[in-house]
Amino acid sequence: MNDSKIDNLTLYAADALILRTYKLGEADRIVVFLTRDRGKKRGVAKGARRPRSRFAAALEPMTEVKLAYFEKERRELVGLNYAETVKSPLSLNTQDALDHVGYFAELLDEWAQEADADDRLYRLGASMLDALSAGAPVEPLARYFEYWLLRLQGVYPEGRGTLSGDAMAFLAASRSVTPQQVGSVPAPHTALKELEQVHRALITMHLEKQLKSDRVLRDLRRQH
Repeated sequence: MNDSKIDNLTLYAADALILRTYKLGEADRIVVFLTRDRGKKRGVAKGARRPRSRFAAALEPMTEVKLAYFEKERRELVGLNYAETVKSPLSLNTQDALDHVGYFAELLDEWAQEADADDRLYRLGASMLDALSAGAPVEPLARYFEYWLLRLQGVYPEGRGTLSGDAMAFLAASRSVTPQQVGSVPAPHTALKELEQVHRALITMHLEKQLKSDRVLRDLRRQH
């Protein structure tokens, strides 16, 4: 991270993952992003909704960017100066992969702490986009992501005796492969469904709510 001081404002340059955006006023957006070295931040991207915005498509969820932002003491929102796309989910070539992008982004948003750097969480998020771009199968990748996210947060139960042998084998293999390699892990459909239910229950219990993106994925699945 490089930073400099200008008129009581500090300018930061950072690697970041875009987690979500929402409208502000007529032309601006509030952007929630996860930085590698300063945790989660919220900022205003002025003019981001204009047709010729300098931010272009860099603010899509799960886009990995290099960005610069101004921060002022006692101000909750930072001011985004620019965002340059490094890797974009818009390049994904399957609808299933695109559908899961919002799910991964929402999970990161829910668990990432404001201004609390967590390099492992950042790397996990960035690796999802790499794996999807490399063609990793989406369902095993989603279970891998949930497992590692819950483990990093210290809420994955140690005693998993109620899981089937296939589910246990998938988790054991997930501890020693990269996300890009998850397609090589034996993953019977029944084991993936079992883990999906277990993980959904753990996530709902710890967040005390059901994720909007999870409901969307299940609705899409029923339509197919």
